[in-house]
Formats: sequence, C-alpha cells, structure tokens
Amino acid sequence: MLASQLVFMVVAAVSGKLAGKLGRKPLFLFGFAALAARGVLYTVSHHPAALIAVQCMDGLGAGIFGVVGVLIIADLTKGTGRFNAAQGAIATAQGIGAFLSNSVAGYLAKTHGDNFTFYVLASIAAVGFVVFLLLMPETRDQAADQPQVAAA
Repeated sequence: MLASQLVFMVVAAVSGKLAGKLGRKPLFLFGFAALAARGVLYTVSHHPAALIAVQCMDGLGAGIFGVVGVLIIADLTKGTGRFNAAQGAIATAQGIGAFLSNSVAGYLAKTHGDNFTFYVLASIAAVGFVVFLLLMPETRDQAADQPQVAAA
C-alpha cells in the first residue's frame, strides 16, 4: 500500500504537465490500461515482490485519474459555472463504484475464486478503456474554443 501511494504521488505530480503536452485522452487511456493490466497480472504470481510491483500500477492509475479527471471536468465545464456540480457528480459515481467494486469482488472471490475475480475487474477496466476511447473526445483544445460565460 505504501509503494502504491508513493507511485501515486509521483504520477499525480507529473500528470498535469503531461496532460498539457500529450493531451488528456491519451493519459486517461493509459490509466485504464494500467488498471486492466494490473487485474490480469495479479493472477500470474503470488510472490510478495511481484504483488507489490503490480499494486504500484494502482497508484499509477489513481494518480492519472485524480489529476487528469479534474482537468477533463474543467475543460468540459469551462465558462459554464458548473465545475463543482460536475465534479460532485463524478465523485458520487466513483463512491458508488468503489462500494460496488468491493461488494461484488468480495462475493465473486468467495464464490468463484481470486483469479476469476481479478479477470472480471480487469475486464471492467478494459470496457472503460474502450468506451472512453470510442466516445470521449480530447478535451485539451476544446476548452480553449468555448466562449466564456460570466458566472451569476
């Protein structure tokens, strides 16, 4: 857990600059890919060092999502006065997802085993990757094109 948090801090610090250079979408997709790969890699080895290394991928994904997610929200709501509402909606969805993830993963691990559960969680991240890839535009340049609306 400590190693994951250290990776999170480094990735979060670098993500903002990379999002400005590379764009938001490629970084967010990389975060989804890291989480999908993490789920699969958990099934490969049970050696403690390998599990710590794989857990660091969680810090990678969380660091990217934490910073780039806020940038995407800011891009999409720029000039609308709706940033806080959008960020609150996303945080609510994340909270519900975290609750469901723990509940469903616990049930699946008990009834079908750990490897099956990790494959299911990896599949969910892979579906997120595909949906984001196909349906989400790059927002970095979109925010600059939107007209400014004065907040009331």
